[in-house]
Amino acid sequence: MMLFGNISRQLCGLKKLPWSCDSRYFWGWLNAVFNKVDHDRIRDVGPDRAASEWLLRCGAMVRYHGQERWQKDYNHLPTGPLDKYKIQAIDATDSCIMNIGFDHLECVQHVEKIRLCKCHYIEDGCLERLSQLENLRKSLLEMEIISCGNVTDKGIIALHHLRNLKYLFLSDLPGVKEKEKIVQAFKTSLPSLELKLDLK
Repeated sequence: MMLFGNISRQLCGLKKLPWSCDSRYFWGWLNAVFNKVDHDRIRDVGPDRAASEWLLRCGAMVRYHGQERWQKDYNHLPTGPLDKYKIQAIDATDSCIMNIGFDHLECVQHVEKIRLCKCHYIEDGCLERLSQLENLRKSLLEMEIISCGNVTDKGIIALHHLRNLKYLFLSDLPGVKEKEKIVQAFKTSLPSLELKLDLK
C-alpha cells in the first residue's frame, strides 16, 4: 500500500499535459504493447494461434480454413491441436495493428485474404514488411486497403512482391497521388492482377 501511495504522489506531482496529448500518448503506448511480438508464445502455441491472438487483441478478426464464421472474440478462440486452425482471412477494419506486429505473420502459411480498412497505424513500412514475408508472397490472393490515411504510393507499389496476388482494391487513400504509375507498375509485375481503384 505504501508503494502505491509513493507512485500516486509521484504521478500527481508530474506537470499536467493537455488531455488530448496525454490521451494520444497513452493509447499509442497501449497499442504498441498490444502489437509486441512474443516469440516464446509463437513457439508455445504455434504461429496461427499467436497471430490470431495478436489480431484479435488489436481489434481485428480472423477466419480459419474450412469455417464460415469470423473469430472476433479473443476469449472464444478455438482450442485444440496447434496445427488444426489455419488463418485463411484477416479483416483488420478499425484495428490498431501496426508495423511492429507484422512479425506475427512470418510463419503463417495459409492467409489468402487481408482487408485493411480505417487502420490508423498502417503506413508504407507496414505494407513493405507485409510484402517481404515469404509465406504471404506465396499464399496471399486478395487484398483490400481502404481509408488508411498514412499509406502512400511507395507502400502500394511495394505490394508487387506478392507474386500470387489476384485481386487488389484501393479506396479512399489520400496519400496515393500517382494512380497511373501504380497501374503501370502492377501491369508489369503482376499482369493477371485485377486492380480496382476508387481514388481521387
